[in-house]
Amino acid sequence: MIIHIVAGGPIENIPDLSQYNLEDVRWVGVDRGLLYILKNGIKPTVGLGDFDSVSKEELAWMQQQCKYIDISPAEKDETDNELALSWSLSQNPSIIRIFGATGGRLDHELMNFQLLYKGIKEKIFIEVIDHKNRLTMLSPGTYSFNRTNCYKYISFLPFTNEVKGITLKGFKYPLTNHEISWGTTLCVSNEILEESGTFSFTDGIVIMVKSKD
Repeated sequence: MIIHIVAGGPIENIPDLSQYNLEDVRWVGVDRGLLYILKNGIKPTVGLGDFDSVSKEELAWMQQQCKYIDISPAEKDETDNELALSWSLSQNPSIIRIFGATGGRLDHELMNFQLLYKGIKEKIFIEVIDHKNRLTMLSPGTYSFNRTNCYKYISFLPFTNEVKGITLKGFKYPLTNHEISWGTTLCVSNEILEESGTFSFTDGIVIMVKSKD
């Protein structure tokens, strides 16, 4: 099972959701994200959040269209997106993709990136997707990537203070057993030159970003 979460970020940053509306996907609408889902003709599994970014008329319409809406208080310890991610993790999915999590308030955007760490702890692949980027968090291991014209650039950023044993093969800028730390940009804006490339590291946690021009 795959879960797609749509948060209430700026709609211009959200890609065409129809291309992700697969048979085995369950959709979760977060606050105004539920409105985005419904207006795209997608049937949501659940709506979550305090819904403080929609009008009373919009909320009433959504309640008619979505059978399960859980309205939380505005004053709470978790953000709406964290509530949605916790609910999604409790369903034991194989993959979680999050849309509408970038381009709005910077504090929420940065927190959404940090929420990816929950995937590391639960060993579930979580990915943030917008109209230009795909972002995920990686634990130590070896990863293979095919070259694609859609996402030309790939960057590896340290989430922990240090990331050790970095090796890049098949990339424009290869590395062997290298180390990066906070404040270094060595592994930003790389490109895969061959049909595929491999990235590996032995210690730390990495944020990986695939980007379009």
